[in-house]
Amino acid sequence: MEITTRPAITVSEPDLERLEALLAGLPATQPGADALRKELDRAVIVRPEAMPPDVVTMNSRVRFVVEPAGREVEVTLRYPQDLTGAPDELSVVASAGVAVLGLAVGQQIEWLTPAGDTVRARIVDILRQPEQAGDSPL
Repeated sequence: MEITTRPAITVSEPDLERLEALLAGLPATQPGADALRKELDRAVIVRPEAMPPDVVTMNSRVRFVVEPAGREVEVTLRYPQDLTGAPDELSVVASAGVAVLGLAVGQQIEWLTPAGDTVRARIVDILRQPEQAGDSPL
């Protein structure tokens, strides 16, 4: 996955630590791992209590629009080991998961699929964010 637009992203300290541990345990050839590393390297890192309420964090329930299909998607962003198989879960190492992590409502990001097609995701709403719900370790 090659990201073609790079809007500013924000990641919490605990999410960064957990994601770095996840990446350390993944093979370098794992799809999405390199893209996730690159996104984390450019992220603004904040304490959980300073996380803006309109930012996609791990375990957030988020609604976004995928273009060019114009399809609206509502999912919970999950760590791969936390996936239950529910259709409304999105792994953070999947292309769309890497893309939406750290984005704020109204932001969009584009990436190239392996077939060379451009896909764009625009964040519409954060329905639940653990940091705002008080579920995130401080």
